[in-house]
Amino acid sequence: MKYSELHRLYHQPFFELLKQARAVHEENWPEREVQLCTLLSIKTGGCSEDCGYCAQSARYTTGVQAERLMGVDDVMEKAKAAKASGSTRFCMGAAWKGVRAGTQKFDQVLDIVRDVSTLGMEVCVTLGELGQQEAVALKEAGVTAYNHNIDTSPEHYPNVVTSHTFDDRLRTIRHAQDAGMSVCCGGILGLGEGIDDRLKMLEVLSEFNPQPESVPINSLMAMKGTPLEGEAPVDSFSLVRMIAVTRIAIPRAKVRLSAGRTQMNRETQTLAYFAGANSIFYGDKLLTAANPRANEDMELLRELGLAPQAPNPAMEAPEANADRPLYPACAADSCCDGEAGVPASCAGAC
Repeated sequence: MKYSELHRLYHQPFFELLKQARAVHEENWPEREVQLCTLLSIKTGGCSEDCGYCAQSARYTTGVQAERLMGVDDVMEKAKAAKASGSTRFCMGAAWKGVRAGTQKFDQVLDIVRDVSTLGMEVCVTLGELGQQEAVALKEAGVTAYNHNIDTSPEHYPNVVTSHTFDDRLRTIRHAQDAGMSVCCGGILGLGEGIDDRLKMLEVLSEFNPQPESVPINSLMAMKGTPLEGEAPVDSFSLVRMIAVTRIAIPRAKVRLSAGRTQMNRETQTLAYFAGANSIFYGDKLLTAANPRANEDMELLRELGLAPQAPNPAMEAPEANADRPLYPACAADSCCDGEAGVPASCAGAC
């Protein structure tokens, strides 16, 4: 969906926007279910990147201590506990720039994924930049979805991160798509951006072909010691408007109400559910940040007549629209790894 249409949707009267978003939601998601996802940091702190919002960057003094990659047994203990508490998707994040095939840490991640995938939950990982080989290996090990947010608009991105580019993010997304993984990709509100940046971010996401399987909408949790620690909290109405426009623009994606829920009251979260959110991060912690208590989430869901969505670890990734070019696009000098590593989507490009 193009920026001009997103702008028109966003700026219409609030109740008109919610009415339209609700109609789209009920057409595509009539079951009144919410996906419960648990997010675990399997490698915390010490990251070489300079993302201005992240307390895990080694460049900032935030009080987060660098830790080694967790062992398989420790991760499995957390995964089993998440399943027992009702989570249907288990997401694992590692604070580093990326992974490379053949390294000890990547082999360890593959072992973790294989074991977690036996539990009957959907398996999601976020490991930074991926090459083609790494993406295929993760898919074969049992990854259901790869998370790689684009954070904000292409224009605002260099104001937030300089250690990699917006195109680097798109390249990893292309590799995940080519490997057959679902893509979980969204953004963060409150990075010093304007409304136009938020809508341009959504324009990029909605133009993905295939579209994202899920779209996390995060509100910045300003972490002490990071460059963005002084940013003001996101306004509740702005958040709900973004949830609603995302639901309209990407109707078949799960729209995840993500970081920042500790700053939202029950009424704000209820409006977000009504506007089209149908997924949350569930559990008391999000990587290094606080999250609402699980019993509080379940109480609100019961009050709203919503139920946890059943896991679907065998789900197929969204299919590309054959009438449109694949996007993110594959450029010969960016995602192709020589003639021996040409993905099918690069036909004629390499």
